[in-house]
Amino acid sequence: MKLAGKVAIITGGTGGIGRAIAARYADEGARVVVADMNEATAKTVAAEIGRDAIGLGLNVTKQESIDAMVQAVVAQAGRIDILVNNAGIFEMAPLLEITRDSYAKQFAVNVEGLLFTSQAVTRQMVAQGEGGKIVNFASQAGRRGEAFVAIYCASKAAVISLTQSMGLELIKFGINVNGIAPGVVDTPMWDVVDAQFAKYQNLPIGEKKRQVGLAVPYGRMGRVDDMVGAAVFLASADADYIVAQTLNVDGGNWMS
Repeated sequence: MKLAGKVAIITGGTGGIGRAIAARYADEGARVVVADMNEATAKTVAAEIGRDAIGLGLNVTKQESIDAMVQAVVAQAGRIDILVNNAGIFEMAPLLEITRDSYAKQFAVNVEGLLFTSQAVTRQMVAQGEGGKIVNFASQAGRRGEAFVAIYCASKAAVISLTQSMGLELIKFGINVNGIAPGVVDTPMWDVVDAQFAKYQNLPIGEKKRQVGLAVPYGRMGRVDDMVGAAVFLASADADYIVAQTLNVDGGNWMS
């Protein structure tokens, strides 16, 4: 019960990695807040998790939605101890076909949404005066650029940079900010990624997933459950002396 008595918000908490983390945090004793664009689904997932989990709607691109979510958590749970910034979107295109709309959408969710959700939650943590933990989801895509995914890679590189800046600034309040950089993880999002690679690289559906899985030193794509241990660790007292780091959880794809 590494998170006993803690209140933890997981953005993008209804599917894939977010849902797995929410369930594991509840197992570790946290009161979980499943925050997602689809409020009905968030409430359904929270009900399935049980243990007084809360489901709330959240659009990280709208400040009023962020503020309302924070207020609702404090009203229902009394405090906030942990924030997992998991909400994110992915789009890809050849460089000559990138649109301003795609650029704006990815940065609005992956970077601005993470920053301003963190800001709102941090204000509450500072007011509480007892520190906290923030876990930002980056990606191995943030470690280096890749063809066809320039904007996504850039947005995740920004997450790694923000994690460093936030971590160095907020540790004086006892708030540890760290990140996780997953590799290729077999989620519904990767089915979308695979389909887009099929389009732009003239591949059969499923071929890109097969290729990236074989390329992982561990021998397979990651699974959502492979992410939860690191997420628990970074949110727990075991990580109190870890500041501004982004941990690679990728089966050996990247070493740093």
